[in-house]
Amino acid sequence: MESGYFRKGFGLKQEIEGDLSAAYHSRLVERLKTENYTLTVGDLTFRLAREFGFCYGVDRAVEYAYESRKKFPDRRLFLVGEIIHNPHVNARLREIGVTIIGYDPEGAFDFSGVRPDDVVLLPAFGVTVRDFERLRAIGCVLVDTTCGSVLNVWKRVERYAKDGFTSVVHGKHQHEETKATVSQAGRFGTGKYLIVRDMDEALVLCRWIERGDNAAEMETTFGERVSPGFAFARDLERIGVANQTTMLAGESLAIATRIGEALARRYGLDKLDAHFRSFDTICSATQDRQDAVLELIEEPLDAMLVIGGYNSSNTNNLARICAGRVTTFHIADAECIRPERGAIRHKPVDASAEVETAGWLDGVGHIGITAGASTPNNKIGEAIERVLESRGLRVDV
Repeated sequence: MESGYFRKGFGLKQEIEGDLSAAYHSRLVERLKTENYTLTVGDLTFRLAREFGFCYGVDRAVEYAYESRKKFPDRRLFLVGEIIHNPHVNARLREIGVTIIGYDPEGAFDFSGVRPDDVVLLPAFGVTVRDFERLRAIGCVLVDTTCGSVLNVWKRVERYAKDGFTSVVHGKHQHEETKATVSQAGRFGTGKYLIVRDMDEALVLCRWIERGDNAAEMETTFGERVSPGFAFARDLERIGVANQTTMLAGESLAIATRIGEALARRYGLDKLDAHFRSFDTICSATQDRQDAVLELIEEPLDAMLVIGGYNSSNTNNLARICAGRVTTFHIADAECIRPERGAIRHKPVDASAEVETAGWLDGVGHIGITAGASTPNNKIGEAIERVLESRGLRVDV
């Protein structure tokens, strides 16, 4: 039996390149990139954002999963949850023999079927300290694909905990990355955390910091999103701000600013350094994709397609940016485009379910395209082809 922990790959990239290309490559997307990110076919023009799709961290995680299958061909290979938030990618992993570990009735990952001679992939989001320790206790081989940007946030949270600061994390409390991040505070015994979802919630927190007269509102808002034994009166005197790496960058920075201002009013500007710390921990790929889509929607567009999993935080935020400026359709993949019906299935911003819109291409001539960091190029290319089919058009590549 071989046990171990791996984070740096197995040097098998050349051996898996053919598999990756077959699964995720798109000649149509490559064509757009070589033609100034623009494609005109008939009366339709597509404009592709200059930063889109798979980021370095996702590339690395997917490559490492394929390398693991090559490295351990005779071992059972497991994945803790989804490697990234894209149903196509996770389905492909199942096809190469990866078993995705789900949850038990109590909501914890069910590791009961994992044996010491198995290989377990840790996803790009990372796992909680507790789940990591549970897997180490089993003695299985661990292949860690946690994104480097996520690890940088963990280091900040660890430092806050060591120095006696409560981590206020801008993120979604049910997201795997945020769960893993806040668990880092608990590694140092007295480390505390509180999770803020958006600016409205941040303002609730700021009122408490400045005035301390909204205890009931604090409990209602954050009661289930704080560390065990958290006391608002005790644990919010010293705050370090961090964030889930895929949140809206501008909102994360604005939240940090407001919290700093509230602490300055409470304790005095001259004492702020003793009560407040903040670092921009939005990953560069998330920022690049948000910047690129902001640039794209400055162009005259009739509609915007945002492609990516509905549970993908960075994809949802791209859709939110676009929806404020142009008619936007967030689709999970190309299958959402229904040429035979002249319709599209999509998830409106902040909606909990898909809707279907008929006649969505009526009067549309210019379409913007972007995709979340977990969306492979072939899904982008397929979506463009289905849009063209909806107009009775096709493109040769």
